[in-house]
Amino acid sequence: MAEEETTQYFSKDFKWEDLREEIERDPSLRHHLLSFDPFSTLSPPSSKNYSEAWRGFHHRHSTGRFFKERRYLLKEFPELLHCCDGGGDGEFFKVLEVGCGNGSTVLPILRGNQSIIVYACDCSTEALERANKMIEATVEVSIKQRFHPFFCDLSRSGFPNWLICSKENTEIYSKDTPQSQSCVGGVDFVTLIFTLSAVPFQSMPTAIAECKSALKPGGLLLFRDYGLYDMTMLRFQPDKRMGFREYMRFDGTRSYFFCLETMRELFIGVGFIELELEYCCVKSVNRRNGKKMRRVWVHGKFQKPI
Repeated sequence: MAEEETTQYFSKDFKWEDLREEIERDPSLRHHLLSFDPFSTLSPPSSKNYSEAWRGFHHRHSTGRFFKERRYLLKEFPELLHCCDGGGDGEFFKVLEVGCGNGSTVLPILRGNQSIIVYACDCSTEALERANKMIEATVEVSIKQRFHPFFCDLSRSGFPNWLICSKENTEIYSKDTPQSQSCVGGVDFVTLIFTLSAVPFQSMPTAIAECKSALKPGGLLLFRDYGLYDMTMLRFQPDKRMGFREYMRFDGTRSYFFCLETMRELFIGVGFIELELEYCCVKSVNRRNGKKMRRVWVHGKFQKPI
């Protein structure tokens, strides 16, 4: 989804607790702290409108200039680089990128590890087309061969059956199908990078459970998204609130801002094991106007039980 404006990540430039105290003392920001009254603002949009809003977003930004490659991912999630250490020759590991957008996350992963296959989905056909063009523009033939995009709208349905980790899939997709060559039994990694915050809050547990179903036992879900009191949250006016810590932009897309407690409840609630969970607090400077910004993201790693 929306991209950060800095090249330094996973830092501790300031303490989140200090930011929280500052925000909670500021009367002009009080509306962010209030409990949510569903009758005080617009009714939450339907899942159909949610998906259409993101399709419209990607159509408007179809040139891809709005996005930058997320090269920091391999530093923050070194498992994607070292997953093949000690593996056999010719062994491929599988990644499911949920909400791939224009491919800004997929491309660094494919470039960084020649032994990874990426299955990438999005609810926007425009985004998938842009991701395909980005991958096709690369000179490395192996990258094109290891990229498999597909359409999926988690707000309406789950992942296709061939992607799910189950005994039945091992028996059904055993031979003679493209999926069986790399997807039987699920994937090794799921990446949720600035994707879950765009899903209506009430749909998040179902979406997370779907991601768990696609993972092999012991597989990892790698998470990064907007954190509570990020500067983009503080810009929203009271009439843009769609729920507690949930907001709608002018174009109909929405964004949720996570605290660690909510993250823990969501992922442990569907059976994940927490490995890492913390705030990433970064100070950055807008090069165009020199304005200093305090960004807050949530960084997490969760494992499917073996």
